Amino acid sequence: MTRRRIKILISGGGTGGHVFPAIAIADAIREMDGSTEILFVGARHKMEMERVPESGYSIEGLPVTGFQRRVTIKNAGFFFNLLISMVKARTILKNFKPDVVVGVGGYASGPVARAAASKGIPVLIQEQNSYAGVTNRMLAPHAEKVCVAWEGMDKYFPPAKIVFTGNPVRRGLDSLAHRRTEALARFGLEGNGKVLLVTGGSLGAGSINRSLTGNIDLLAGSGIELIWQTGKTDYEEAAALAAREGLENIHVYEFIKDMDLAYAAADAVIARAGAITISELCVAGKPAVLVPSPNVAEDHQTKNAMALVEREAAVLIADNDAPQRLVADTVELLADDGRLEKLGRNISALGRTGAAGQIAGEILKLVKK
Repeated sequence: MTRRRIKILISGGGTGGHVFPAIAIADAIREMDGSTEILFVGARHKMEMERVPESGYSIEGLPVTGFQRRVTIKNAGFFFNLLISMVKARTILKNFKPDVVVGVGGYASGPVARAAASKGIPVLIQEQNSYAGVTNRMLAPHAEKVCVAWEGMDKYFPPAKIVFTGNPVRRGLDSLAHRRTEALARFGLEGNGKVLLVTGGSLGAGSINRSLTGNIDLLAGSGIELIWQTGKTDYEEAAALAAREGLENIHVYEFIKDMDLAYAAADAVIARAGAITISELCVAGKPAVLVPSPNVAEDHQTKNAMALVEREAAVLIADNDAPQRLVADTVELLADDGRLEKLGRNISALGRTGAAGQIAGEILKLVKK
């Protein structure tokens, strides 16, 4: 008798920190059982609606939006969109009939996972951060398993449900050394000097971008080749600046799809300190200058960064110090081979691979259960 295909629904998104782990989990499920049917549910107008289809998966969009913590007229639309999303989530579940629903955080996770739990469909949630998000904390009572990347998460979730897995990262980050030649060609780099990768995450980081534009002449005269992912908002200004005569060493991108090659080319990285970025830097073994975002709950990015700084595995520069210090300190770091080597060695020791496969295994256990 022909076995029924397993069906897994993955919900959530909003930023690369939610979307890329979700795709990594889906890829791992497919590797374990190639016949599995996978459907994503995300928030309309968010990046998952583009990135998920690019990775070969189908996705449905909900009109759900974020709730503003300040008093604003936008919150009137939040409740209407939430109601519509809850109705549509139930319709999607009825039509797709998943065996398990996976929530990775973000706007769409809540309506879908709550609806699944009410129908008796097993729910697994994945929390990337050391400070658990509001959506996942609300979903935890309805989940069978909670996969986490940090110790001490029992202050947010029932201990019996927690599985310590680490965070899923993009493929190939643990084997970058042999890809440097390919990476240099991909970004049109000479590779004669040091290469610096700058990223504020998938959506960009204004303070990091302004720190670079304000110190562009220092970068231009340093001999460093720059791969700079700006995000959408600051792209045109940065691209126009890089087009000036004498700035041929600066390569600007709104978004970099093959980030594995960007890591492979880089001798050091400037980045925010989101959980997935930290996990990727550890697996890639790249010396990092971290500029934690000040606009996150409980200042958790600073906590993420300090976990590395205390192990001499990264450099931390506060967001409000970035305009004065970020470029100068990074240029100084790239001139110090001994310090680069030490940072790279120490951050590599913190890398954890195999998280996507472990989470996929937990998901498939729930199917059997």
